[in-house]
Amino acid sequence: MEGFRATIFNVAQDATQVASASTQLGDRDREYIVPTCTIQKIPEKLLLKVFSYLKHPELSYVAQVCKKWRMLAYDSRLWHVVSLRPEYSGLHVTNIDLLLSLIGIRFGATMKYIELPCELITAPILHELANKCPNLNYMTLDFSNAMQLHDFNDLNAFPCNLRSLCLCLSEVIFLEGFMRRIYSCLSSLEVLHMIGTFEMSTEAEDDIYEVVNIGKIKAHTPNLRVVNLYGITFIDDTHIELLASNCIHLECVALNFCLRVKGSSFKVLLQRCKKLKTLLLQHTGVIDQHMIAAPWEMSVIQELDLTSTELSTVCLENILLRIPSFTYLGLGYCEFFTDRVLELLIARGKLNHLKAVDLSYTNALSESAIYQLLQKLGSNLEGVMIAGKPKLTENFWLNVISFLKSIKICVLGTANGWFLKMQSKVHIDQVIEWYAQNCPRLERLEIQWDPDTIRFSDKSNKFVDHIRLRCPNLKSFTLSDGEYYEMVKSNFERADRVKVVRTTTNYSTSIVSLLSCYKDLLFN
Repeated sequence: MEGFRATIFNVAQDATQVASASTQLGDRDREYIVPTCTIQKIPEKLLLKVFSYLKHPELSYVAQVCKKWRMLAYDSRLWHVVSLRPEYSGLHVTNIDLLLSLIGIRFGATMKYIELPCELITAPILHELANKCPNLNYMTLDFSNAMQLHDFNDLNAFPCNLRSLCLCLSEVIFLEGFMRRIYSCLSSLEVLHMIGTFEMSTEAEDDIYEVVNIGKIKAHTPNLRVVNLYGITFIDDTHIELLASNCIHLECVALNFCLRVKGSSFKVLLQRCKKLKTLLLQHTGVIDQHMIAAPWEMSVIQELDLTSTELSTVCLENILLRIPSFTYLGLGYCEFFTDRVLELLIARGKLNHLKAVDLSYTNALSESAIYQLLQKLGSNLEGVMIAGKPKLTENFWLNVISFLKSIKICVLGTANGWFLKMQSKVHIDQVIEWYAQNCPRLERLEIQWDPDTIRFSDKSNKFVDHIRLRCPNLKSFTLSDGEYYEMVKSNFERADRVKVVRTTTNYSTSIVSLLSCYKDLLFN
């Protein structure tokens, strides 16, 4: 796909140069130009399909070729999804008057999705979107870099058919002045993202501000199904209780990186939200007492993520054995998850429908317990993450890969470090060959063993050929940077699959795409 886009983009640039050169020719010179079959003779419908693969900044170059291409490049059907945030590969708009005219002329009724940075979140633009874009269903409002808000006293209209709204919050800018103008337009919302500043935050707890009023938001959003509160420093259990009190249709609650959430609200959440089946608690501050008090046996929870939490073995055994069944279970970095807990889960049938599991860096979990899990349930698994286990070397994986017939996403290996040392080398060719022979549905593979651990030879290209040909759906192959990575990368590039091979330095593989509500959880 990337190569195709590059080809079309180059054709557009070449055509622009040819058109420019032809204007400099005299009448006599033009007589000797022999007409040939050109891209201009492609039907407009087909050309429009070709242009749909280009990004909006590239369409601006295509529009310079000729009047026909300009008309097609600015067709509203190519502008139904628009990002105006340059930091996320969006368009950079400096002229607000120009944007106002574009909303009516180019976007119009076909627009379904738009992202606005703080400087473009103004009353006139929101008015125009409300009036000219009746099918706008997805909106992102990015206040994360805001130093001062615009005046919203004149804001009298806002898109009222939104299905999903994403608010990127600032640490210090209070949004209540803006929010009170749009509360009445939020009743159609089914998905709400509120993205905090956890990754940038360095302030002490005394300096944390509640920049939005969760109580008022929940009062105007009774139809919410998915709530994603990501890395918000002020969110605690009182806010979760507020949401549970009015949003009884919740199916997914994601509280990742909300450190103030301790779990005291989960009793109310599970009692009121009877449809809740996905609960994501990665790197939250949940504690044993509150987790044990929640009525897990009465819930329909199927997807649970407790990655990087500090729950004890007693607590993990208590809550996991009370939940009826799992399809997704994230327990990475849970140092108190033991063989006994895993064996009880298997024995009681809690994992019979398991599709994805993360057991990375679970120090108390033995090799034999993991082997038993993959042997009994591996044929159903679509996602497996077992990184950070130095004792799981080449022989272990050669024995279990054959169990993973349905696997789509797999993460394995351990990068060398002062705290995790591999005792032996890994013959990577045999591991790759086993995946090629046993995992035809493989889409994403990450191998974290570093160059000092991996052994390969001049014949390794043959095994890379096998996985490339026998796993046609492979979209991502992530390796530690080194000689083996360079060899694999060049192999895939020769087959015109440029974007498949990546390094662990810049890319991290996850099983979250196997969540039932994954598409609704996407933001940025």
